Amino acid sequence: MDKVKIALQYMLPKHWLSRLVGKFAAAEAGALTTAAIKWFIKQYHIDMSEAAESKPEAYRSFNAFFTRALKPGIRPVNPAANIMVHPVDGAVSQLGPIKAGRIFQAKGHDYSALTLLGDQADDANRFEGGDFATIYLAPKDYHRIHMPIKGTLSKMTYVPGELFSVNPLTARHVPGLFARNERVVAIFETEHGPLAMVLVGATIVASIETVWAGTITPPTGKQVFTWEYPTTGPDAITLEKGAEMGRFKLGSTVVMLFAKDAIATFAEGVEPMAVTRMGQPFATLNALNNSNAAD
Repeated sequence: MDKVKIALQYMLPKHWLSRLVGKFAAAEAGALTTAAIKWFIKQYHIDMSEAAESKPEAYRSFNAFFTRALKPGIRPVNPAANIMVHPVDGAVSQLGPIKAGRIFQAKGHDYSALTLLGDQADDANRFEGGDFATIYLAPKDYHRIHMPIKGTLSKMTYVPGELFSVNPLTARHVPGLFARNERVVAIFETEHGPLAMVLVGATIVASIETVWAGTITPPTGKQVFTWEYPTTGPDAITLEKGAEMGRFKLGSTVVMLFAKDAIATFAEGVEPMAVTRMGQPFATLNALNNSNAAD
């Protein structure tokens, strides 16, 4: 059965299907929208008591429900300067060292950091010998993405690609999954070196957004697009630890890349399949050194 599910993904018109679902998700269809939301809540056992607005009828579109805000204070952000926090609610897929430019995906599968970052060699070189973490957001999860540490945006890259599902089954069977799906790469400068936040699209993901640029995809493209940003001055975009940096409309995966020697150790219990909650400790950071300290 697993082989059939994977084979179907290769056969399906994934972009067309995703955009069709996206149109419905964006529609303000009244009772139909509310019925879809109620079904989704029941199907995926979503705890609406955490939502800022708990009533399904309050959401005019499925997208508004899916990217719902949480009640203030329900995800407190660990304030310790040497602690990196979880950027999302989800589950750890994999994490560990980047070895010879390769990132571990699942047993028998790895992929190139260079490819993941849109073949931007200068970017990939900055993470050589560093660490990575991949977090999967299930349909039931809160789908806003937050900063694990304070950072200043220096670059964003849109990379076209496939729209395979990114669930654990697909990760085990589709080679190079996260480096072949459509994605948005955001590079931040931090006191502990560069940080890459890679927002990976998936089947029926209606769009990927960032707080500074709005919707990046759709429309989908067939070429890599890059935007560079000033890191000093009044136009610099600096986000504090725990601040929202983006959101998925219909769920996906975040891959984070960290500079060499940035991570001292991942927090206790942070391992494959571990549940993540935004704001809780994710890793302990090494002490600052002059080469990583911000100007």
